[in-house]
Amino acid sequence: MMAVTLGAYVARRFAVAVLAMLVALTGLVALFDFIELLRRAATRPDADFALVASIASMRLPFVALQIMPFAVLLGGMIAFWRLTRSSELIVARAAGISAWGFLVGPLMVALALGLFGIMALSPISAALLARAERLDNAYLRAGGGVSALASGRLWLRQADHGFEPRGVAILSGRPAAEIGSPVPRRAASFRMTDVTVWRLSAADRPLQRIEAPEARLEAGKWALSSALVFGADRSAHPQPLVELPTDLTPDRIEDSFATPDTLSFWALPGFITVLEEAGFSAVRHRLQFQSLLSLPLLSAAMALLAAGFSMRPARRGGVAQMIGAGVAVGFALFVLDRISGELGEAGTLPVVLAAWAPALAGLMLALALLLHLEDG
Repeated sequence: MMAVTLGAYVARRFAVAVLAMLVALTGLVALFDFIELLRRAATRPDADFALVASIASMRLPFVALQIMPFAVLLGGMIAFWRLTRSSELIVARAAGISAWGFLVGPLMVALALGLFGIMALSPISAALLARAERLDNAYLRAGGGVSALASGRLWLRQADHGFEPRGVAILSGRPAAEIGSPVPRRAASFRMTDVTVWRLSAADRPLQRIEAPEARLEAGKWALSSALVFGADRSAHPQPLVELPTDLTPDRIEDSFATPDTLSFWALPGFITVLEEAGFSAVRHRLQFQSLLSLPLLSAAMALLAAGFSMRPARRGGVAQMIGAGVAVGFALFVLDRISGELGEAGTLPVVLAAWAPALAGLMLALALLLHLEDG
């Protein structure tokens, strides 16, 4: 009972310190982000203070999700250092309670915080960040939006359901309206003008070309009106209406040009399937999905690292050096995460290894440190 009570007490102190650190770090990063947005808005007459404040506030969940592991590390170090300085942990260990016993509570708190981040905070972060980026593109960036790509033309690739085995259809046209509009709601339909469609076989052999003045994206299909169809023999056949099956929707078209951070944990698997079926690379999105999956383990590793670097008794000296080493290790894991992410996007490392390497490295280091601290 004493171990359970102590574990609950340590877990409560740990949770309070981590949440306070998370709020403090999120506010600090958001302040610098707000200042940068104000600087960019200085030359934009349509961007007022309220708009800049709303964009900065909508990025808060995304910032909190990104810095959560480091808040666990720094907040945990503060909590364990205070418990060690007040001799509470020293007395508990002298009474025969192992460090593994009272670390179960903080470990569960870290895991729960990571699970909350990927299951609840990620959807909120993705939705608000997507809207913030649309407002940013509309008011603070010159020439933003999808129609700015490829001299005003939009290029789409999708699986072609009209041939067996399935081929590929490539569509090119000019969007009739900006996808990334500043309005909160996304467009319910999408239309392109001056459209050209190339239909290719599974072996990338040209099968058909379609020219149409307009294409409208409807439920499950593209409707091309007043089309001119060119067969493999280059003969032209006018048709009043050509319907091309598709898995695309206006939301998916917009998401395909957005960063993976604007897709929630729950939406990523389906969107990855759509991208890969259309022949696009989904490496960035798979890396984002695996990184979110590794968040609970990374948070747990940070909690164990915090304990290992801050439970040294003050009478032995070197406490400041140990805490400084903990901060340095946290920064090293951040650098490792950036490097492995870049290698994963480039295809040098497998996506799973690139996403889980920082969490596994931190966990192994934390276990080695705690085994040395506990068992000598």
